[in-house]
Formats: sequence, C-alpha cells, structure tokens
Amino acid sequence: MAAFPFEIKATEGKARTGVLKTPRGDIRTPAFMPVGTAATVKALTVDQVKAAGADIILGNTYHLMLRPTAERVKRLGGLHKFMRWDKPILTDSGGFQVMSLSGISKVTEEAVTFASHIDGTKHVLSPERSMEIQADLLGSDIVMQLDECVAWPAEEKRAREGMELSARWGLRSKTAFGTRDTQALFGIQQGSTFESLRRESSERLQEIGFDGYAIGGLAVGEGHEAMCEVLDYAPGLLPADKPRYLMGVGKPIDLVEAVYRGVDMFDCVLPTRSGRHGQAWTWDGAINIKNARFAEDESPLDPTSDCPASRDYSKAYLRHLFKAEEILGQVLLSWHNIAFFQALTAAMRAAIEEGRFEQFRRDFAARQKGG
Repeated sequence: MAAFPFEIKATEGKARTGVLKTPRGDIRTPAFMPVGTAATVKALTVDQVKAAGADIILGNTYHLMLRPTAERVKRLGGLHKFMRWDKPILTDSGGFQVMSLSGISKVTEEAVTFASHIDGTKHVLSPERSMEIQADLLGSDIVMQLDECVAWPAEEKRAREGMELSARWGLRSKTAFGTRDTQALFGIQQGSTFESLRRESSERLQEIGFDGYAIGGLAVGEGHEAMCEVLDYAPGLLPADKPRYLMGVGKPIDLVEAVYRGVDMFDCVLPTRSGRHGQAWTWDGAINIKNARFAEDESPLDPTSDCPASRDYSKAYLRHLFKAEEILGQVLLSWHNIAFFQALTAAMRAAIEEGRFEQFRRDFAARQKGG
C-alpha cells in the first residue's frame, strides 16, 4: 500500500486528473511544482507561490547539502519550517545536479563523488546518503531515489549502463528509506530514448515497489518531438494507480502534450528563469516584455487572472521596470509565470473532468504559436 493515497477522479484517453493525498495537504493532478532550488522559489515569497495556486514545491538536495548544509536545515527545524512552507515538498535526489553542475564527478557502483561548484570541496553522494538528506534531515514529503541521468545523446550501451545502475540504486534507496507513513518514495524510470530499456527499467522498479514513479532522462536536449515520442509509451509502462512524474519539464506545450500521454506531475525552473529575463508565458504564447512594441501598451498580461502581477500592471510598466533594471520587474514576471503555469494545470484538470481535453489541447496548441 502506498504511503499517500492517489485517487483518479476522471480520465479522457490517457489523460487523467486526480488527487494525491498527503499529511500536509492534497496535491491536485495534473500538478506543476515550482522549483525552490535553495529553499526559495526565486524572487517570490511563499505567500505569493501559494496565492498562485501551487499545492507543492520542489527543493534541491544538491544545493541544500552544500549550502547551508542539510544538517543545519535539520537543526533549524527541517526544510518546511526553514523556508516557511507548510504544504508538501518534493526533493530531487541530487544526482542530476552532481553530474551537470560539478566540474568533476566520478560515478562508481557505491556512489558518486564530486567537487562542490561553490568551493571545490569533495563530497560523496550514495543512495543511502541521499535518503538520509532528503527524508531525515530536510524532511521532505516526497523523496526521489538516487539515479544516474545519462547525458543525451547516448548510445544504447551507455543508456543501458545508466538504467541498470539506477535500478540497483533504486533498490538501495528503497532499503535505506524503509517504510514510512508520512513520507513517500518515488522510483525513476531511465533508458534514454530506447523503449526496450525503459520497459526493463519500469519492470525492475515495480519489482522493488515505490509510492510513485518518475520518468527521468528527458528534457536534456532531445527536443519536443523526440520527448513526445518517448512519452507515447513511457507513462503506460508505469502503474496506472500510482502518480507519474515527468522530471524537469517544461514549456507549457510540453505539459499539455505530456498530460495527453498520461503524466500527472511536473517541475521546471522555466517560469522563474524566464521571468527574471523578461519573458512572460501567456495563453497566446511567450512574449519578450522588453520589446519596443510594449512601450506604451496599457493592457496587462492577463486581465482575467487572479494574480495581481498578471492583472494589475500594464505591459508598458513591466517593460519600463526591465529597461530600468528594477528588481520589481523580475519579481512580477516570475510571479505571473508561476501563476500562469498553475492556471494551465487547473484548466487541464477542468477540461479532463468535463471530457473536453482533446479540444483544449488542439485549441491551446493553435494559440501558443510555437511559443
């Protein structure tokens, strides 16, 4: 029995909407998790993130173990208290950042050894240490197994090595995590763009048994079409009665296409990263607020939104803030983008419940203009 009950409320084709029930609150799916890398969703307060509609956020094991250290977060009451967020938190395992950010990393059967990107100090991250950091020190609600995310493109032999190591690390993660009533552990399907490897990965993960399952190794450069080709089969290889989480994705059109193929949960730094650089995501695609055409545009980004950043400030004012290099511009666009992603998932939930998701998908793609 899973630690957190997952109730599917409605389906349309492969798309589904439901609720993942946790002690810290319900997570409505499809769900988008804003990324709070270093115990903060960049440029926003937790109250702004809540007001935008987020049920859950993501914290980053790699960054927090280096600074301020997981042990310090524990002494200060755990990640929820430290950052003043009382809803669910999912933490990633740290593996992806170790392999992408640290200049030097060495992967062995036992663990990955790496140099900190901050000061060059040496650290070791094993499945057991990742479980300790996430579950015991940070106190996250959803813990991710340690895995190896193989860089793309990958030869099948290299993809198999990474998938098999991830499966072995998944078993070690499960053993170290044990059985808990108030925390859940997710396994991670790997296998790059090879269906046979993802099938084998899924079978091995299900033999171990997890509370939920993630699809890893995508959004690493393969492009939208290749990602969708993998998603045509990858979610269906995972248990239908458990949540399916597509890691690190993505653009609004990616979310819609992934939900169409059976995915329930997402995370991505895109909304806040885009916001800090002047890009706003809207129902009609992405816009660059710094463009001259907005210099005297008195309309807001979204007059129908509940978010003050979307509704109450003109595009002309937002453009002015960026041209004047005022911090408020980054705050408002980040807030707007987080609210838009939450509005998008809410719209998808409603469309699935009402049996009109296929039409919603077509209309959304047409309006996005390839944004």
